[in-house]
Amino acid sequence: MSKKESAGADAELDLQAILKKAEAQTDFPDVPFDEFTPPTYEEWKENCIALLKGAPFDKKMYTKTYEGITFDPMYFRKTTEDILPRTSFPGLTDFMRGARPNGYIDLPWGIAQACDETMPAENNALLKHEVKNGSTIYNVKVDDATLLCEDVREAKHPGKKGVSLTTLADMHTLLDGLKLDKYPLYLYGGKTALPLLAMTAAAYKASGGHVEKLQGFIGADPIGELASRGTSGVALDALWDDMAACAKWAQKHAPGLRTVMVKSDVYSNGGANDVQEMAYTLATATTYLRVLMERGLTIDEAASTIMFTYSMGANFFLQIAKLRAVRPLWAQIVKAFGGSTDAQVMHIHARPALFFKTVYDPYVNMLRNTTEIFSGVVGGLDSFENATFDEPIRKGDEFSRRIARNVQIILQEEFGMLQPIDPAGGSWAVETLTKQMKEKIWKAFQDVEAQGGILPALRQGEPQAAITAILESRFKNSELRRDRIVGNNMYPNMTEKRLDPRPEDEAAIRKDRTAEVQEYLSDIDTEHKDKCLDDLQQASVDDRVEKAIAAASAGATLTELAASSKAGQPETVAPITAHRWSERFEKLRRRTEDYKEAHQDNVKIFLANMGPIPQHKARADFTTGFLQVGAFEVLGNDGFKTPEEAAKAAAESHADAVVICSTDATYPEIVPQLAPLLHKALPEARVFLAGAAPKDLLETYKEAGIDDYISVRANCYNILLSLQKKKGMME
Repeated sequence: MSKKESAGADAELDLQAILKKAEAQTDFPDVPFDEFTPPTYEEWKENCIALLKGAPFDKKMYTKTYEGITFDPMYFRKTTEDILPRTSFPGLTDFMRGARPNGYIDLPWGIAQACDETMPAENNALLKHEVKNGSTIYNVKVDDATLLCEDVREAKHPGKKGVSLTTLADMHTLLDGLKLDKYPLYLYGGKTALPLLAMTAAAYKASGGHVEKLQGFIGADPIGELASRGTSGVALDALWDDMAACAKWAQKHAPGLRTVMVKSDVYSNGGANDVQEMAYTLATATTYLRVLMERGLTIDEAASTIMFTYSMGANFFLQIAKLRAVRPLWAQIVKAFGGSTDAQVMHIHARPALFFKTVYDPYVNMLRNTTEIFSGVVGGLDSFENATFDEPIRKGDEFSRRIARNVQIILQEEFGMLQPIDPAGGSWAVETLTKQMKEKIWKAFQDVEAQGGILPALRQGEPQAAITAILESRFKNSELRRDRIVGNNMYPNMTEKRLDPRPEDEAAIRKDRTAEVQEYLSDIDTEHKDKCLDDLQQASVDDRVEKAIAAASAGATLTELAASSKAGQPETVAPITAHRWSERFEKLRRRTEDYKEAHQDNVKIFLANMGPIPQHKARADFTTGFLQVGAFEVLGNDGFKTPEEAAKAAAESHADAVVICSTDATYPEIVPQLAPLLHKALPEARVFLAGAAPKDLLETYKEAGIDDYISVRANCYNILLSLQKKKGMME
């Protein structure tokens, strides 16, 4: 036995001895708690007020959210008594507490790591690699060209964001060797699922697979695509027919496959709050129920083909509450249409919200993603696609994918997240928030329905305007640093080197993919293919998918399959543009870095630190962090004894701006002397004061020459932007 093995054996024996000793000590003394008097709320509040040292209790202890909900400082049983779930159980009644009675014990949530390699063969290898290493779902992410049903030979950006697919051969390569009878397949098709569904079925049949064993989803979200892109591309009636055709085919041939996907990311990425996100998706799904039922599906068939994808955001408790709130609301909607209890069950897939991810200090995205997974699991999702930490910058690599995948595996296998069923159930805070979210989501949903549904609302621009208002509020709060974006508007890492975006060679991709496509098309019977496409164009809704499978098998491309839809006028609306909360600060910092690289110069800020270090340090440190958000050069020092010394040093620095740093008590004496000297020493420089001046001194400081203030109330973004403009970094 090696020394290492011997040490391990000894450690095991020691552990066994400790456990036996613990088992023997079963006689533990009672520990009474009656010596402690439970404090009243008023006593607790009085102690809080004392600790706040004059800060207003109502302002500091209550947190307002973008949803119009205010978090209380503490929640109590007596105020939650009426809403505690005493008679409702997970998997029963309204499904608020989860869709299954045993939670994740028998069936863990699905780990759906997205695979987005550009070439079909490479993505096939990645799919196998992910499942081998812990994923439980084949999650295929196609590129923008495929979502738009563009031929790769003509696509503007082949491979952007995913795998490039054009022909049946591409689909054969993508699915080759995948165990589709064992693992679900997730494949989002954009505005219509028909081309990808037909190609998948054709390729799987040709390889000897049985389509009835397919599970997961090959789905479309035409309203989501319309809201995102501003156009439906083709007539909505054609998309409704495709949707019904896919749903009917799946009901008959692949009952484990869903074909309608309601995605919330268009709203989330636009900056929507959680109430808007959930209400608009419920309104979208309700529209899909109607169009499917109009085309011959029953309510149970229509509801069971719909799957929801939600973005998990930054507010931890609201993410739990929104999932618990939306399930009973969906059940209520389906029930109102006459749906059975089984049809009322909502199937939820989720992923981290891209809106809250950053380009700078991207490793913090790992922490953001982890909290978002955790809240989603506590809220009761069915599957989760964890994003790579470098998602805002590039496609992931082996390292970032492994980290993303392993977070979920660790939560399942090491953190015990499979064991508790509805872990938030009975929580005074979460139950309260769930009730509040239900009420607000339902009210927002009713408002959309009162406009005639989500489509008329989008035509009128109501969701767009509501989301824009929230987005502007988010941007304003980030500018004022009320919302703290670590590594961006707060705590910037000045030694950080930006990650390599690893741009793909689109010309080379197009060349290689064109060769693959043309090689495949050179060996098909064009006359037979055209006949199959003619049959597809003439097919009824009930026969449409089978005709599409036949056309795909005959060699029709993805573009040709999509072009078989009936003609008509596309729908157009004002698009909801995607954003990220940190984008303004990222652009600002990038502008500084680019200017510095091009001109070997930067905005220089001189700190006029007055007095000994203890006197100025707090304000100097705050100011340094404030200005480094813009990647500016901050010139610090150990302080000056006199205004003349500070002005002389400032002149020698040739700085673009000066910040006076000291204390409120010393400012009335220092500022009137120092500010004029600084303007004389640096006539072109702006002079700031660190801190906020009291009202009775504002005019005095202004007359002395203070141009602006750097404090917790200052608009960080606007101040930094003005310094960039003055430097000539931008027009």
